[in-house]
Amino acid sequence: MTFKRQLNKQEFTPRKNCAICGFAKRTCYCHMLKPFDPKIVFVILIHKLEIERKIATGRMSHLILKNSYLLPGHDYTNNKIINGLINDPKNHCMVLYPGENSANLSIFTDEEKKAIVPEGKQLVVIVIDGTWATSRQSMRMSTNLATLPQISFTVNSPSNFRIRKQPAFECCSTVEAIHRTIDLLGDSQGFNVELRAHDNLLQVFDFMVSNQLSIMEQSLM
Repeated sequence: MTFKRQLNKQEFTPRKNCAICGFAKRTCYCHMLKPFDPKIVFVILIHKLEIERKIATGRMSHLILKNSYLLPGHDYTNNKIINGLINDPKNHCMVLYPGENSANLSIFTDEEKKAIVPEGKQLVVIVIDGTWATSRQSMRMSTNLATLPQISFTVNSPSNFRIRKQPAFECCSTVEAIHRTIDLLGDSQGFNVELRAHDNLLQVFDFMVSNQLSIMEQSLM
């Protein structure tokens, strides 16, 4: 004889996810968001495979960073917003990407950090939100990005993205990379790093990771 467990009404009720962050209401992080202006325009290119992944941190970063862009896609060669930012003479666009010719901000002096952006220009940092494989593919396909100077930094500690395996020690999440970039370049662009407003990026990130780990542990009980 086969017995079927009787499901209660609550189990038949579909979960309502937050329209902003995408998470279920019990794991929604929107109440923790403290948007701030980093004085750097961040353009987050979210890969089409990452759009539906709630744990992808590009969306999270966009919700916290004022004046930021979140652009879904893969090949940005003909993207009007990207090309508009690149061609705007008031902007100085750079790609956060650890390429061969990437400038390592971690070894720059304060004077060198100031000199990285021409006087009077607005720094625009383009960040690719995706796996290493999809990021490389987007860089290769997007010919407009290939012409831009690249910046990177030295990773001294492992990522706290414990719910997603990183391929190497030096790999980190998009939100962690943006936080580190602000740490290194914020002061040179008029953002007071000492006030630590940008730490909200990591606070929300850690909250999300802890929630997901808790759910994973409960599912194993």
